[in-house]
Amino acid sequence: MCDTCGCNITPGNEHLVRADGKHSKTADGRAAVTVLQALLSENDHEAAHNREHFDRHQVLALNIMSSPGAGKTSLLERTIDAFAGQVRIAVIEGDLETENDAERIRAKGVPAVQISTGTACHLDAHMVHDALHRLDLNEVDILFIENVGNLVCPASFDLGQHRNVTLLSVPEGDDKPAKYPVMFRAADLVLCTKSDLLTVLPEFSVERAEHHLRQLASVVPFESVSTRGEGDIEPWLNWLSDELAAQRSRLELGRTIRPSVQPDGARLHGHAADGHTHDHHGHGHTHHHDHEHGHAHDHAHHHHTHAHEQD
Repeated sequence: MCDTCGCNITPGNEHLVRADGKHSKTADGRAAVTVLQALLSENDHEAAHNREHFDRHQVLALNIMSSPGAGKTSLLERTIDAFAGQVRIAVIEGDLETENDAERIRAKGVPAVQISTGTACHLDAHMVHDALHRLDLNEVDILFIENVGNLVCPASFDLGQHRNVTLLSVPEGDDKPAKYPVMFRAADLVLCTKSDLLTVLPEFSVERAEHHLRQLASVVPFESVSTRGEGDIEPWLNWLSDELAAQRSRLELGRTIRPSVQPDGARLHGHAADGHTHDHHGHGHTHHHDHEHGHAHDHAHHHHTHAHEQD
């Protein structure tokens, strides 16, 4: 795994981490926790900055997470087709190497920015921020951030998104929510993908998969979809339409929202474990940055009030 998120730091080997987050031969075990806290805190600062950009341009940003091959890109292709001429879409693609997925999205006439992470097994807020330099958010209604295929680390990094969507594909088995609870607790929506394979994989039980999800005390929507042929993605499209409308309504009130669960990293840097909205009120300070995003915007600080979102 990577040297940036701490996924290679397990009990007993904390002393292998240097102050810069890389492997160390020192015996200072406490340094590893300090490094992780500092890293996540810095990431959260950048994520909040990203969210300001999205809100200023009335963009709904969604973090799409799953195992490799669960059907994230195929789902986005079908979504682009379904919303053609109605909703303006852009995509940020995260993979270790290649631009294969980004090229598939561009072939649909939609702007896509590829982030090649190298050895990193997840996207972070800084990577997303850099990618935003290559997008005109004035021309976007929904930004999909397709994270690196991984059911562990992506759930721990806030990218500035408003919602998390987690995919569980039928070939993976129905016990994934039980095996990877952090990822599924992070979800605002869980999609059971490749449902067309249920007829040839009878050992997968949709009911059992949902049961495992509910065992995590999750009440988020759980929907089955298929992108093959005339497969049904209507529940997904309906959810997207509702979320886009809700986002616009929030912004009219000067509010924003973060994903309803801040997972794993919550233990490390003190985030509440449920969704909350933030009121946007400038208070006389200017937030200076030496970069441009290809569009004008100012950076008023936000006053945060932890008012729970009622859906």
